[in-house]
Amino acid sequence: MNRDLDLTVALFPGQGAYRAGALAALWERGADAVRGTFEVVDEVAKERLGQEVSSVLFQPSPPSPAVLLQQAPDTLQLAIFATSVATFRLLAEDGARPSVHMGHSLGEVAALTCAGAYDLADATAVLCERISAVRAHDRRGGSLLALRCGRVRAERLVALIDHAGLVVAVDNADDQTVLSGSADAIGIAEAIARQLGVTATPLRSPHPFHNPLLAGARRELAARIGAFRRRDTTVPVYSPILGRFYRDGDDLAELLALHLVTPVDFRTSLTGLHASGARTFVEMGAGRVLTSLAEAALPGVHTVAPLAGRDEAAGLAAAADALRDPLRRSAAALPLADPAAAGPAVADDPVAERPAAVRPLVVDPVADPVAETVAPADRGPANDTPPSADRDELAGQVRALYAEAMEYPQEVFTDDVLLEADLGVDSVKQTELLSRLGDRFSLGAPPSGLRVADYDTFGKVVDFVAAGVADGAFAEGPATR
Repeated sequence: MNRDLDLTVALFPGQGAYRAGALAALWERGADAVRGTFEVVDEVAKERLGQEVSSVLFQPSPPSPAVLLQQAPDTLQLAIFATSVATFRLLAEDGARPSVHMGHSLGEVAALTCAGAYDLADATAVLCERISAVRAHDRRGGSLLALRCGRVRAERLVALIDHAGLVVAVDNADDQTVLSGSADAIGIAEAIARQLGVTATPLRSPHPFHNPLLAGARRELAARIGAFRRRDTTVPVYSPILGRFYRDGDDLAELLALHLVTPVDFRTSLTGLHASGARTFVEMGAGRVLTSLAEAALPGVHTVAPLAGRDEAAGLAAAADALRDPLRRSAAALPLADPAAAGPAVADDPVAERPAAVRPLVVDPVADPVAETVAPADRGPANDTPPSADRDELAGQVRALYAEAMEYPQEVFTDDVLLEADLGVDSVKQTELLSRLGDRFSLGAPPSGLRVADYDTFGKVVDFVAAGVADGAFAEGPATR
């Protein structure tokens, strides 16, 4: 592949893109791009929300995603944003120049910031106002639920439940959607999905994003951030929420507020960029959520997730190389939407209607939760060798499957390696991998009460499978290793 002729895309992830320890080594070394970014975010966040981010993220034992969501969900959103901006700045220092930016839900704020639409202090203030407005109006509580099924089946499930406020919020892939709703509705949806044999995974999200339930927050946010000065962007920014590129004349306050109640169509956005010539996708944040989606949807594209592994220096070098001196095109040269199409209307209705020309399909998750889910990797060539109950042999087979799915060397999968903290395997990807292990070893579906957090090391996964092989089905309890 001649990458000199490829368009390159910087992908800015949303809510689920947190990895304990990400950028910590660069913070300790005093890297300007990291220190400078977090210092600005800290100053604004302390003024507006009474909290800092760096003191939480860069302490000797940083909190896990689950702990941060439970104890400091606002800090989690700020951390994801700051990590994306710092990553972009590190790569820009090394000559990286993406052709296009695209964010996933919350990630659109970082994508616009790194394209110059806001300076960092104002962008952080916008995010703080977003956090405050949603917190003030989400009185009933709610969350997100990732489903391993396509948009059509997810919509049928929503129609079957017929619960006010339960919607399909994100369309990530052919077999990955995300629901948004109140806590009660999400609980019902999870139970029914499991009864129907659909893998359902609660996402780390403090609120039911992309849902009419947040209509009040949408109106308040638009009013709060209208005074912030926006600038023309230096790089085209594509929005999977609007279904088009941002334009210099857009009212960003109205559009960013609209995000709260409008679904995300990431799948169609990926394929549209690919049809326009995009062949290289780089993740601007922790983990590999969005690049995994790109790999699944667009076989043969080149992807880099610089903060997904232990060697961040090597990952950042590879990412900078992938984004250096790309063929530059203007937004007008990328035919993803009718340039004459009007922007989304903003009305007083709970869900603002968008013109058909730019309206994404009503579908799945957000980075607001993080959003953040991972599409299943290809299964690869079939293995006709019967599974072995010998633990060492079994570990080798499980290791090979994980290495292929995550594109890591097999050597990194030691018994004590932390799958999420060390390797960026989030809960949705872990659920997907456990399902694949069930197919591979003829164990059936994982039990309904499975807690993937109980299997945080590779050794625990191997013990889990070994117990299932011995019993002829998945074991019910967490491994002891």
